[in-house]
Amino acid sequence: MGGPSGPTLFGQSTAIWNKSIGAEAPPTTALHRAPPALQLFRVGRKLRAARTVPSPSPFAHAVCAILGALRFRLPESRMTKASDLFVAALEAEGVQYVFGIPGEENLDLLESLRTSSIKLVLTRHEQAAGFMAATYGRLTGKAGVCLSTLGPGATNLVTAAAYAQLGAMPMLMITGQKPIKTSKQGHFQIVDVVDTMRPLTKYTRQIVAADSIPARVREAFRRAEEERPGATHLELPQDIAGDPTQARLIPASFSRRPVAEDKAIERAAEAIAQARHPIVMIGAGANRKTTSKTLEQFVAKLGIPYFTTQMGKGVLDEQGPLWLGNAALSDHDFVHRAIDAADCIVNIGHDVIEKPPFFMREGRRTVIHVNYAAAEVDAVYFPQIEVIGDIAHSVWRLQEALQPQPHWDFGYFDRVRAALLEQLQERTDDDRFPMAPQRLVADVRRELSPRDVVCLDNGLYKLWFARSYRCREPNTLLLDNALATMGAGLPSAIGARIVCPDRKVVAVCGDGGFMMNSQELETAVRLGLDLVVLVLRDDAYGMIKWKQAHERYPSFGMDLGNPDFVEYAHSYGARGHRPASADEFAPLLRRALDTPGVDLIEVPIDYSDDDVILNQDIPQRAAAVV
Repeated sequence: MGGPSGPTLFGQSTAIWNKSIGAEAPPTTALHRAPPALQLFRVGRKLRAARTVPSPSPFAHAVCAILGALRFRLPESRMTKASDLFVAALEAEGVQYVFGIPGEENLDLLESLRTSSIKLVLTRHEQAAGFMAATYGRLTGKAGVCLSTLGPGATNLVTAAAYAQLGAMPMLMITGQKPIKTSKQGHFQIVDVVDTMRPLTKYTRQIVAADSIPARVREAFRRAEEERPGATHLELPQDIAGDPTQARLIPASFSRRPVAEDKAIERAAEAIAQARHPIVMIGAGANRKTTSKTLEQFVAKLGIPYFTTQMGKGVLDEQGPLWLGNAALSDHDFVHRAIDAADCIVNIGHDVIEKPPFFMREGRRTVIHVNYAAAEVDAVYFPQIEVIGDIAHSVWRLQEALQPQPHWDFGYFDRVRAALLEQLQERTDDDRFPMAPQRLVADVRRELSPRDVVCLDNGLYKLWFARSYRCREPNTLLLDNALATMGAGLPSAIGARIVCPDRKVVAVCGDGGFMMNSQELETAVRLGLDLVVLVLRDDAYGMIKWKQAHERYPSFGMDLGNPDFVEYAHSYGARGHRPASADEFAPLLRRALDTPGVDLIEVPIDYSDDDVILNQDIPQRAAAVV
């Protein structure tokens, strides 16, 4: 290639960069420490960013364009360390944060991170780092990245891998390993992590040569982010990380998701038009991409009522007049009466990894599967029509093909909605203490804006939030109805707060789930996050205790002890609170939300009548709707 050499071009571009932004000093010491090829790469990135500064010179614009074209060209005459190349590949993918705990096998990579633009978020447990990375992926659509060493550090990521994989959250795990060319430590700490991760990921590889890094990283991100998103894993051995390489980065290719075939759209539109009682179901897949706007237009034009799965909450405004509730319970809720009355279910973004929102029965109704991928058929889900392609595009095409039909009858759905809304209002002002879950959910909803984010751990309260917390926007209630692991609530909230610094974030955890990753309070305090953590205390594993009672088993093996959560929060440098009555909770929550820093509120909770309400009262009242 003609023109100045790499080092000369680096010097010229540095001067142009300084001049364009009004800087008098040379680039940072960290930048100078990087190999020349990566210096050029990073200066090029800064020069591209300089397009946004006031009145950059035309010459600076020209150099930005030149260096933009050179972004992925590392000069062949320059060697660079493999770990530097690996981090440059992460930067090229837009990575801003790496969550995790490094070990001695990661030291080359750690040094490369230190001199990069990427921020290391040091956590207190690898599992929590994985939950944070997965939440980052869930909210952004870009793979969150987490890091661990070999052996126990890597195996601590297993639950997080399953969390991301089942929940369709794009995530890349990077683990270290002992040297693979020569090793003087025998099998100390060595686990076959690649094989361990194979059933839990979309892609897992050990990097056996420095030159393969660009391809491996690019493929890991591509697999993690394409539909259906999920977990990927790369193992970087200690000796490979220190090897020299001349490999070039590989740019991401341009791609668009396929769109549905015309005949599938026509067949689906015909089935909806011919139905008498059509209904729309919104699942997790609709919450992953920007389908909210097209779905809003679809239901507004056609007036078809809708309900959601737990992980589909918020795609459409649940205060809307067509909302029929959430399929939080498996059956016999008000929403299930509407489902039973429907003769056509337009199933948008359903992911069978969620507990079935309804049970199909042969010959009862037409089910239309609208999704990025074909349906996974099982005994309770076997759609008759499939519309496969980009969901937003399919919904738009269906909207264009349909008009409201005079024979559509939604009268029964209206009666179901009225009965549901009446039931949802009950006990929202209950003054008993310990608090009724209905009152707690109502108070949290009243104190948060439509854009604020609630991150749930897993417990009995999840059913109440899924049924009663009416979301106004997508991904504002983050719950896990896929792996449904305990311990994810607090780490997920930390990840959400990092992604959404302009929103309030509340973690809601049972005492059991909170204690599984409570050490991350220190992480939140150290990072200076503004975060509220609600710990719902019943001194038991409440969800299983509830099911144990429902099955008529005697209470056994579910009760536990707890620390003083207020003092526990203080020990980490957070603020701790405990209301003395139900009426004190909402003002306390409001003050915590308005005060910067980490606040923990211990809330005694009363689940004693949940069995009667969820398993007897609601089914009886739902069955009475005619």
